[in-house]
Amino acid sequence: MRISVTDRCNIRCAYCIGVGANRFLPRRELLSFEEIVRIAGVAATLGIGKLRLTGGEPLLRRDIDQLVAMLVRVPGIAEVDMTTNGTLLGRFAGRLKKAGLSRLNVSLDAISPETFRQLTDRDQLDRVLEGISAAREAGFEHIKLNAVAIRGISESQIVRLASFARQNQLELRFIEFMPLDSARRWQPDLVLKAEQILAMVEAEFGPLEPVEQPQHGPARQYRYRDGGGTVGVVPAVSDPFCQHCDRLRLTADGKLRNCLFAVSSEDLRAVIRAGGSDEQLVDLFLRCVSAKKLSRGRDDACLVPSDRPMHKIGG
Repeated sequence: MRISVTDRCNIRCAYCIGVGANRFLPRRELLSFEEIVRIAGVAATLGIGKLRLTGGEPLLRRDIDQLVAMLVRVPGIAEVDMTTNGTLLGRFAGRLKKAGLSRLNVSLDAISPETFRQLTDRDQLDRVLEGISAAREAGFEHIKLNAVAIRGISESQIVRLASFARQNQLELRFIEFMPLDSARRWQPDLVLKAEQILAMVEAEFGPLEPVEQPQHGPARQYRYRDGGGTVGVVPAVSDPFCQHCDRLRLTADGKLRNCLFAVSSEDLRAVIRAGGSDEQLVDLFLRCVSAKKLSRGRDDACLVPSDRPMHKIGG
């Protein structure tokens, strides 16, 4: 289950362009740590054992390491991970590791300073790279880079990101651009397809071999034949993986969603703050799962922009 702990961002990205014009949630509308832990406990009774903290940018949430420590103690929760843009990771890596965080996903759409600046409107690539180094020094063995690929921008970055990941023994996953951006600028012709990304990687590093894996995750993994690690692609637009998806998302304001593109959600916060029982929360979980649609939040499998941008859903 993905848990968004804030809808605030500190740099732009492919899915947060235009975020400055949006209204951020007041603190009182955010789930408290205690409310998040209670929901996690209910989720664990239903067989959910893996949590990922997201945002916005989760490291903007005060005392986020304390929440990690609280969640890893929940009976039935086997793993707590985090997705971050990495700009604050240098400050928090050690504290997160000490708190019990298992894995890190770092959003890094570009490895060249010029393209990074184009996407984020910030000169903070060095801070992200320093954060990755700090995480490795803190003892994180599983660090994955997530790169959203946009036609006309990302072509020059594919091989460079792959080289960086190979040199630093990092996992890398390219994600097709989805209509989840704040400014609603997504168009089908901006999608750099997974097959095109893989062709660029193979042209530079040689043939890739598919990695056998359980069919419950979004990424298709491939192995470099020269032993240089793996690279993954998420063909969310060109070949959706909805039939294998087992993700649930809890937004920062307590809405449970069964898909990034879901048109409805269950309001867990309202039940908790009205004094509701855990049994009522269980019922909402089950109702949310049973309402899952065929593909992309719909029964007709059409790709329709979400009612919320990515930073308000959680990556």
